[in-house]
Amino acid sequence: MWQGWPLERILFIFVGLAFALIFVQVTMFHSRQNFRHWAMWVPVIETPIFAVLALVLGFYQPAWLRTVFAILMWVGLAGGIYGAYMHTVGVGQRVGGFSQGQNFLVGPPIILPLMISAISALGLVALFWG
Repeated sequence: MWQGWPLERILFIFVGLAFALIFVQVTMFHSRQNFRHWAMWVPVIETPIFAVLALVLGFYQPAWLRTVFAILMWVGLAGGIYGAYMHTVGVGQRVGGFSQGQNFLVGPPIILPLMISAISALGLVALFWG
């Protein structure tokens, strides 16, 4: 069944599943913080949309959907960088700020938003591979 599947198809499916898993994690983390900042809703809303589009592109690729996906992956790439910035600010706002190493362990995870950027970049690689 896997024989003859192009790399692009496998990458789209991987990207879709990765965004679905990131959605679960980011939703748990942000709901735990009661969505204190409006930006906390962005990954909760965008990651399931990214997941569905990537999975659909794994099996069906109309030109308009490829265009929408490309735009959204650039949004995800930029949004992940902004999220890492916001998380870094959040670590600094905890008691002791950046001088307290424990804040990097218990504060907002700086790497998780960068995972959204990384998976978005992988989605762009899948889109423009050929």
